[in-house]
Amino acid sequence: MAEDSRPLLMDYLAKHYGSLKLRLTQLLGNGDLASDALQDTWLRVQSKAPQEEDPIQSPTGYLVRVAVNIAMDIQRRQSRTLPYDAVSALLEVSDPSPGPEQTAQGRSDLEAALKLMKRMPPRRREVLLMVRVEGLQQKEVARRLGVTLRTVEHELKRAHDYLDAHLNRD
Repeated sequence: MAEDSRPLLMDYLAKHYGSLKLRLTQLLGNGDLASDALQDTWLRVQSKAPQEEDPIQSPTGYLVRVAVNIAMDIQRRQSRTLPYDAVSALLEVSDPSPGPEQTAQGRSDLEAALKLMKRMPPRRREVLLMVRVEGLQQKEVARRLGVTLRTVEHELKRAHDYLDAHLNRD
């Protein structure tokens, strides 16, 4: 930039701000981005030290080129960050893990269920554990225990009924 180019560019930018913004908005597709780029262009031109160069032939072309480059830098920076709405949504997501109260209640419920299971007849307890804890099919449980499928179904239903009756009293 020649020594007298800076005041010329500042004056040109001030006088033609509206048309430059319109042109940048058309190029960038975003009026806010165009405004930010023009403001940064003004700051860059104002803070640039005068240098010995060829005089600027087209202030419009020069300012638009600088503003477009700045806008592209802004877009690159913004692409690396999340928009405000996304950050807000992330902050509103609650922690799905149970809190201390839920953990204590879960442990208490488990202890109560284990105590109740100890009071069940051995085969009923074994059927319940094989189906619900080990995840075995009822047919496989019947085969392993040497009983009929109907017996497994009956014992499982009675175990569930017993647990439901005693755990849901509260």
